[in-house]
Amino acid sequence: MAERKAFLLRIDQRLLEGMQRWANDDLRSLNAQIEMLLRDALKRSGRLPREERGTGDGS
Repeated sequence: MAERKAFLLRIDQRLLEGMQRWANDDLRSLNAQIEMLLRDALKRSGRLPREERGTGDGS
């Protein structure tokens, strides 16, 4: 697994609440949900780092 790095994310409260509900529905942590969405967006745009291409969603 890749090294994890912490960083601060400023986000609109309503957006955060919506993300938390979605994460709860998918039985994921909020962090895992955000990572999954970012990974999917990178994959669809062709910007996913080479070593992660073709892997699952990591959840």
